[in-house]
Amino acid sequence: MAAQPETQAPLKNPPPDSPRRQKVILDVDTGVDDALAILYALLSDELEVLGITTCCGNVDVDTATRNTLALVELTGKDVPVYRGSANALVRPFAGPVPWIHGDNGLGNAAVPEPSRRPEPEDAAVFICEQVLRYPGEVVLVPVARMTNLARAYLFDPGIAKSVQRIVMMGGAAFCPGNVTPVAEANIWGDPEAARVLFRSGTPITMVGLDVTMRTGLTGDRLNRMDPSRPYTELVQQAVRFYMRAYEEHHAARGAWCPLHDPLAVAVAEDPGLCRTRRCHVDVETSGDLTLGMTVVDARGKPTAPPNADVCVDVDAERFLARFCSRLGMV
Repeated sequence: MAAQPETQAPLKNPPPDSPRRQKVILDVDTGVDDALAILYALLSDELEVLGITTCCGNVDVDTATRNTLALVELTGKDVPVYRGSANALVRPFAGPVPWIHGDNGLGNAAVPEPSRRPEPEDAAVFICEQVLRYPGEVVLVPVARMTNLARAYLFDPGIAKSVQRIVMMGGAAFCPGNVTPVAEANIWGDPEAARVLFRSGTPITMVGLDVTMRTGLTGDRLNRMDPSRPYTELVQQAVRFYMRAYEEHHAARGAWCPLHDPLAVAVAEDPGLCRTRRCHVDVETSGDLTLGMTVVDARGKPTAPPNADVCVDVDAERFLARFCSRLGMV
């Protein structure tokens, strides 16, 4: 059997002038790039954000929830926020990463106190309810640990067949990891949860470091952000911290940062932004050196059938142009 070909995924969303928008649930651990992903999703004319669920990761779950509520309010959108998991599926929370996202998750920028509170319902329950309410219509977009989604799948395994697709920010297929030599942060933070999803049978698009590290936002673009937008000052402060972190901890040159989480949202909106390769993917949950590795079987004769569309290339300029235009970096 020949190697699985790389494919240009077809555009599955309605055209921009269609009244029907793609229903999505965004799952976040709101640090800096999550904040950008939230803004990108909420400002989209093509996405209907049914709700945003939060979990631990870049920060603890309560900080992630507060940050998310604040960002939703800054956009003026009426989108509910659901608090989710405080720990990984079977592991304790490993702790925040203040050297990347700041002590408050948003680069130590001043975050306005939100007037709204999270919904009383648990995130996993909300996910189940929405998928069953709109069978075959909901795309799940986790840009954090996959814990909330895994809990929903374990609570009601039947929803796996009713989810249209999972578009996840996570994994490293043919490139190094960013937490260990082989593991990306969202998968490493809860490998058991990620394994649940990859083994679920739901169609998956893996938007990993192979493509997100090619989507660099530069300081000059950030500096051109429209000062009249209500979130501009917060975004500029947070992203400048993030850029300095990449320069100090990831050997980036100059004011630059990758747009990990926004790219996953963009692919949920427009799958044609990335070229994908059909592969079988599983997650290492016990290796001393390989914990959290996304094990991608790219052999000509794989031992298991493909279960994911792995993003291997991205139209970075088209994505960056759309991202900057939407957030007001003109």
